[in-house]
Amino acid sequence: MKSIYGKHSFYFSALTIIFSVVVLIFGKNFEFSNQSIVPFLCLFLILSVGISHGALDNYKANKILKIYNIDNKLVFYFSYISTSILIILSWIFFSLITLLAFLLIASYHFGREDTSFLIKKNSSFDQLIYLVKGSLIIFSPLFFHTDETLKIFETLLINNNFLIFIKNEHWVINVCLILNFLGYLYFVFRNNFDNFQILFLDLLLILLINFAFSPLLAFTIYFCFLHSIRHIISIVLELDQANFSNGIKLFIKKALPLTIITAILYLLAVFFIANFYGFNTAIMQVIFIGLASLTFPHILLEYLIEKNETKN
Repeated sequence: MKSIYGKHSFYFSALTIIFSVVVLIFGKNFEFSNQSIVPFLCLFLILSVGISHGALDNYKANKILKIYNIDNKLVFYFSYISTSILIILSWIFFSLITLLAFLLIASYHFGREDTSFLIKKNSSFDQLIYLVKGSLIIFSPLFFHTDETLKIFETLLINNNFLIFIKNEHWVINVCLILNFLGYLYFVFRNNFDNFQILFLDLLLILLINFAFSPLLAFTIYFCFLHSIRHIISIVLELDQANFSNGIKLFIKKALPLTIITAILYLLAVFFIANFYGFNTAIMQVIFIGLASLTFPHILLEYLIEKNETKN
């Protein structure tokens, strides 16, 4: 498994560095794309690669239903969809609280999913450092592109007082970024420098893409091609550990239906919201609020499965 992750990290690193250098050299010639092409490209990638990594939740639900002796799978679908709707409503009425909760949970999820395959045993302290390490995804765009990132927060219905605080108290971002570095170093030492190159490349590439690209594009590159691909690799290996190619075919077959349904719902939401805010703002809201609505039930499902498997 580690060898597959290592190959993925190497190829992703090579392509990202080349792409970043090209953008840094010729970036000014493509400034128009930040306002037109990039949001649609990011939406397409998230609706295809990004969302697909959670599109097997309906199959994973079979484990939970079996554990709790529930025969009707509609119970899972109702619970999953209800949680998603609740998050969307919560964002509308309590946007700042919901955003902060989402950032905390997403940071922990990113930190854990991108690291736990390197760690043999997870301590309680490791769980905290997963959160610290994963929050690099949040603080690096705030550090390199503060105004653009806060503009995204503004489109997500966040209170101006919070945005002003973040902009004026930039030292908070600097401190958190230092903690992020320490989080990576912790896992390097925690793992006795075994496979440290994967952690080093992760740190380097997240900083590089956030320096070279706009916050939305940087997040999309990370979410789709680092985080999601790694999760997909783990699923493929679960489906067929002996034949990786066959595992990919099984994954595509199983993930495609739910991915298509979710993508259609996202697109309908974009066209609906665009009537009030315009397409770019609609895309921002659908990407981030939509991801939040899927992230909460997705992580809850993963937690319940892991909790019950640990007991057994």
